[in-house]
Amino acid sequence: MQRITITIDDDLLATVDAMVVERGYTSRSEAFRDLVRESQAREPAGGVGEHCIATLTYVYDHATRNLARRITQAHHDRHDLAVASMRVHLDHDSLLESSVLRGRSQDVAAFTDSIASQRGVRFARLHTIPVSIKRAQHHHGDASEQHDHLHV
Repeated sequence: MQRITITIDDDLLATVDAMVVERGYTSRSEAFRDLVRESQAREPAGGVGEHCIATLTYVYDHATRNLARRITQAHHDRHDLAVASMRVHLDHDSLLESSVLRGRSQDVAAFTDSIASQRGVRFARLHTIPVSIKRAQHHHGDASEQHDHLHV
């Protein structure tokens, strides 16, 4: 582990110290490590050709003309990426949708952009986890064919 020194404004340090107390960190260092991890999680995992699993969470106005249909169509168009989705009605106008995605990092990021850029989508956040894909053959009941497994 490396030791670093940073210069930070008093108001930002007060925010960090409040976060340390609020979240129960044992030190500022733990808080900063988590902030960096959170920032890292917002970026698409891996490089070109790398694979990831991800959650895409977004809030949208279901009254925006054809938006729900366009979002559903986007999921159908990229059924190779979309594993599962859940919708929650937040109020009369707003829906929160969370989708589990799986595929190449750049494809997941492009899909996210296609959803987030729709008129009526008010919030979108992608969290990615890099994975490797390994082909294996092992016993699953009566089947013993080779198939892919994701490894985090």
